[in-house]
Amino acid sequence: MQKKDLGLDQQLYEYLLSVSVKETEVLQKLREETANHPGAIMQIAPEQGQFMALLVQLLGAKKTLEIGVFTGYSSLVVALALPAEGKIIACDIDEESTAIARRYWQQAGVTDKIDLRIAPALETLDQLIEEGQTNTFDFAFIDADKRNYENYYEKALQLIRPGGLIAVDNVLWFGRVADPQDEDKRTIAIRAFNQKLAQDQRVKISLVPIADGLTLALKL
Repeated sequence: MQKKDLGLDQQLYEYLLSVSVKETEVLQKLREETANHPGAIMQIAPEQGQFMALLVQLLGAKKTLEIGVFTGYSSLVVALALPAEGKIIACDIDEESTAIARRYWQQAGVTDKIDLRIAPALETLDQLIEEGQTNTFDFAFIDADKRNYENYYEKALQLIRPGGLIAVDNVLWFGRVADPQDEDKRTIAIRAFNQKLAQDQRVKISLVPIADGLTLALKL
C-alpha cells in the first residue's frame, strides 16, 4: 500500500498498519477499488478512518455531518461506528463518485444511516441552520474543496453542539503549508485556515500528524 502518513518511511508505515488497522472486508474492498480511481489521492488513509471511528465512539455520537464524500470510505467507517439509530448527513456534488459510495454503503448495511445530499455543501449547511439544527450534531468531518475550508468550518461550528468535535482533513497539505515559496491558492487557504484555528477561542484544538494532517476542534 502506498504510504499515506507524512514522516514515516514505507517500512514503518506498513508495520503501523499491520499492528493497528482492523478493517472490515467491505472497507478493504472499497479502499482497493478507490485506489484505481483517478482521484484516489482524495481517499483518507485506513488508520485515519479507524481513528475517526474511535473518536465517534468515544463521543457517543449519534448525529454526524460529513462535508466531502468522494467514494464513501469516511462515511462508511463512521456509519459502522455509530449506533443503530445513528445518522450522517453527507454533503457532496459528485454523482459519479458517490455512486460508488452508495454501492458499498448498501453492501455494509448502513444505507439507512446516511442521508446523502447532492448539492453545494454550503447550501446544505445553510438549510440545516435554517431548519433549526444548530447545536445538534455531535461530530463533523470536513474534507472538501480547500478554498472553502473556513466557510465550511464556520457553518459546522454552528451546527455542532458544545462538546462536539470537528475534524478537518489535509491541514498539512503534503507538507506544502510549511514551504514559504508555495503560493498555490489552496496552500494559501489552508495556511490561513490553520492560523485562524490556532487563535480561535471558541474551540480547543489539536493538529494530529496522521495521514495528511487532521485538526481536531472541540467546541467549547
